[in-house]
Amino acid sequence: MASIGKTVAAAIVGFAVGAGAVTGGLLTYEHLEPTGPHIASAGVVHYATVAENTPATLPLGPDTISNVVKRVSPAVVKIVAQVPQNTGTNPFFNQFFGSLFGNQGPVNIPPQYQTDIGSGFFFNSQGYLLTNDHVINGATRIDVVVPGYKNPFPATVVGADYATDLAVLKINPPKPVPYLVLGNSNNTPVGSWVIAIGNPYNLSHTVTVGVISAKGRPLTIGHRQYRNLLQTSAAINPGNSGGPLLNLAGQVVGINTAVAESAQGIGFAIPTSTVDQILPQLMTYHKVIRPWIGVWIATDDSSLARQYGLSTSRGVVIAYVDPSSPAAQAGLQAGEVITAVNGRPVDSAQALEDIVHRSKVNQTLTLTINRQGQVLTRTVTVGQEPNGPLPTPPASPFGG
Repeated sequence: MASIGKTVAAAIVGFAVGAGAVTGGLLTYEHLEPTGPHIASAGVVHYATVAENTPATLPLGPDTISNVVKRVSPAVVKIVAQVPQNTGTNPFFNQFFGSLFGNQGPVNIPPQYQTDIGSGFFFNSQGYLLTNDHVINGATRIDVVVPGYKNPFPATVVGADYATDLAVLKINPPKPVPYLVLGNSNNTPVGSWVIAIGNPYNLSHTVTVGVISAKGRPLTIGHRQYRNLLQTSAAINPGNSGGPLLNLAGQVVGINTAVAESAQGIGFAIPTSTVDQILPQLMTYHKVIRPWIGVWIATDDSSLARQYGLSTSRGVVIAYVDPSSPAAQAGLQAGEVITAVNGRPVDSAQALEDIVHRSKVNQTLTLTINRQGQVLTRTVTVGQEPNGPLPTPPASPFGG
């Protein structure tokens, strides 16, 4: 018998800071905005109901919040994921978002499994629901507890994206289910009232209230690098992950994701602006297709010309090449300087990232390389970014 009565607090490892993250060795791909087969954000309306506009202000009365909660609660669910311990528990979930909390003692599950609790919500009447990838990552069995039903429903994973921490699940209900409307996080100003609903510490359908404290927050947790999170003062705890963050119109403006362990009133949610981009790909391709070449950049400063004998200060130094990447297959090596792509000069890591980001999988890129003063040409076939944690490059001897 295995006990799942551990209390594991959510924690923030650190914030990724703009250019510092790039010069620190970030690889050249874009985490948040998907590319590859182009699906306009408007494509989300084919799968979910999207509000035409998000009210900036609404009359606030004594019953406003309770009325919203009463209306939306039937669409908010509890997710119970069983993760095999013999293949590794879910360390990302456990370290930052926790499993089933409270001193509850042994439970009747096989000892090789651990039970993790999360939240989610239906976004259409056919039983499709959104949650966090870290809630269900590695699970061999996922059950969804739906309000009004005695027994949980088994769920299948429609699609999941490690980088943005989003996942779509599907259950087969006997009748159409209530669902939530996706609002516009871009039009939700800082200071707006928001409501979080979920299952913190396995306390079903817990409601907390706060405001949008900030927008566009970058955050690094484990191998995940979030670039655009909503910060909220609504209390978010382990078990809230995947639940909705709602405005006072009952529209979803974010998906609750993380909380700062050492602070009060600092929680984070994935904005619906990200969901708009990711959901169509998860529904269509069951994953997000991102172009990728697999290089980490060490430095792109003005000392390049002096250090590497270049005729120009333009270029970026490769700190690390993923051994299984398209860059490795093309023969790129750490210490080489990329000075141009398809004849277009590259003067920063961001410029290189933008070029790769705009490319398509299987597209060919011609890179101009300077290797210790020797000018070479390398042809790289753009690949697809792996859907999972990418390897951490070793410390670079090339600066940065």
